Amino acid sequence: MPETLPILFRDEHIVVIDKPPNLLVHRSEIDRHETRFAIQILRDQIGQRVWPAHRLDRGTSGILLFGLNVEMAGLLGRQFEQGLVDKRYWAVVRGHPPSAGSIDHALTRQRDAYEFQGEQCSTEAQSALTHYRKLAEVELPVAVDRYPTSRYALLELEPVTGRRHQIRRHLKHLAHPIIGDATYGKGRHNRFFANALGCRRLLLACVGLAFNHPLSGERLHVKKPVSGEFAEILARFGWPGA
Repeated sequence: MPETLPILFRDEHIVVIDKPPNLLVHRSEIDRHETRFAIQILRDQIGQRVWPAHRLDRGTSGILLFGLNVEMAGLLGRQFEQGLVDKRYWAVVRGHPPSAGSIDHALTRQRDAYEFQGEQCSTEAQSALTHYRKLAEVELPVAVDRYPTSRYALLELEPVTGRRHQIRRHLKHLAHPIIGDATYGKGRHNRFFANALGCRRLLLACVGLAFNHPLSGERLHVKKPVSGEFAEILARFGWPGA
């Protein structure tokens, strides 16, 4: 059977899916040998071409929005650029952050995996703002690093801006990196989750997206609870689901 993706919303103009972790949105220069892409799977699944309105990192799961033609994708993409889209993410992080806060920390522009390597890229820092609140926390009697116990927390995050790897980089800046993040995280904690808890994915997911329908103007709210290994970790720690 051909691979399919869960469809959360669809009409004649747009389609919204639940992207699984470790799936590229589309082909990139960095992952030249990858053969699976959300665009290709969804195109074959619904029998027509699709254009992404935004992107999720390969390791990030959750809500992904497509236009069913170039114009719709462009209109949706401009909503992201103009800050008209409300985005809600869940992440499992190392440590116990404050109950709520905002991370207002400028980020240098990073090359996008979909850009050609020969293109010039500005290194000037761009403003970046992420709001967060803590939903749950746990302390395990396991010495993963230099402490006799290990602390973890579940955060809900709302990125106001849309910089590349913003949530992952902001949580590293806060000294509470996301579990499973091979680039910005802590290897010992990643290995503990992989080997002891059976979770080998990046624990970051887009669980809520609100945007205006590009034709009707109706405000659409799409929600998707976490699933798979992410949901198993929540259940193991006795944390609430999305």
